[in-house]
Amino acid sequence: MGSAMGERDHRRQRWAARGALAAVALAALLPIVSGGLKGLLLLLAGLVGLALTAAALWWVLSRRGPARMAAAVLAVVAPVGVITLFAAANLIWVVFASLLLWCLAVWSGRYALRSTGLRPMRVKEYRTPPPQRPFILLNPRSGGGKVGKFSLKEKAEELGAQVVLLDPDHHQDVTALAKAAVADGADLLGVAGGDGTQAMVAAVAAEHGLPFLVISAGTRNHFAMDLGLDRDDPSTCLDALTDGVELRVDLGFADGRPFVNNASFGVYGAVVQSPGYRDDKVGAALERLPELLTRQSGPRLTASADGTTIADPQAVLVSNNAYRMDDPFGFGRRERLNSGKLGVLAVRVDSAVEAAELLLSPRPEGLTVLTAQHVVVDADEPHLEVGLDGEALTLPAPVHCRIARRALRVRVPRNRPGVPEAPPRLDWRRLRKLAAAVGRTAAPARSRRS
Repeated sequence: MGSAMGERDHRRQRWAARGALAAVALAALLPIVSGGLKGLLLLLAGLVGLALTAAALWWVLSRRGPARMAAAVLAVVAPVGVITLFAAANLIWVVFASLLLWCLAVWSGRYALRSTGLRPMRVKEYRTPPPQRPFILLNPRSGGGKVGKFSLKEKAEELGAQVVLLDPDHHQDVTALAKAAVADGADLLGVAGGDGTQAMVAAVAAEHGLPFLVISAGTRNHFAMDLGLDRDDPSTCLDALTDGVELRVDLGFADGRPFVNNASFGVYGAVVQSPGYRDDKVGAALERLPELLTRQSGPRLTASADGTTIADPQAVLVSNNAYRMDDPFGFGRRERLNSGKLGVLAVRVDSAVEAAELLLSPRPEGLTVLTAQHVVVDADEPHLEVGLDGEALTLPAPVHCRIARRALRVRVPRNRPGVPEAPPRLDWRRLRKLAAAVGRTAAPARSRRS
């Protein structure tokens, strides 16, 4: 019976792979089959519209005044014009049908690959006793006042934690506060604040081998998201004090400065230095970007990642583990936090044509994506402006980035609603092999824990 069930599973796997490939082919051919020569011309018009939109967005970011306004109009007119052409030819339904076919292809392809057992590994959970003397720092301004909104101070104190509410009107050294708490006997350090504050206290916890508690009370909470924590209700993070498990995750460093998410050099690193960035991020970016993107200001960067040299990028992002770039549904998330590898994303775009290539080409020359254990970012100036977990810093060049593998013990609630089953990466080459197979094709199941 087991053999029959296994063969049935393999058969479903093969047909799911074939269904994914068929859906992709239909999505590409539907405009031509439905409209003939007209459909082919409209398909080409759609590609031209995408290229024009990418070019227009480049001009919006790299120009000022009337040129920027004209580019903004083009960025709207180009896609609207393409949709209008399809509607005039009574082929607008083709656009929606193609989108549905692409969705079907993604779902079917993931089903086929999921059944091979090649799923992303999840971080191993360690069951440890609850802390006896937890120490928690709360930033009342973080996330628009989530500390007060969710009564985090009162709830943490009810659970036996020593709580320090940071003074919003006076700068306080959170690293010094955390070290003082360790000296006083704290056996857990926790923070409700932005990712930059999280990183500083996390480094103290890692240095002393103590568990670290993340409370998702920041604005975006990227680190909390990748840990699977509830970002809508930060008070649920306090469940880790009584019913928690520990994860061993990596911690990144840029010249000794810790980061839990990323260190940004170049364009973003310069934009976050703007005085008005916190109050008006879009306005500050539009003010600085024209000179930065056209290289009228800012340093010329060179990055080296484990021997690979990246010459003259406008922006370099070094992340604590790699972000997903190949999947629109998981874009910007990290499926692992314990790989022991830095993610490296570098962008070089010097014209509207290169901006269009960045959007349309499957492997654009201006985009470098890789992983490394050691990254060095150098410049033709003595100092580099850096965005470290969103915090503005200036560091002497070159800046050395490294990763401390599984150096951080993060204590999280045992039940975390934000831990979905990570879907497998869409590997079209493997799908073709599965579709062509005639016998058992499933790879041996691999442990999902590491």
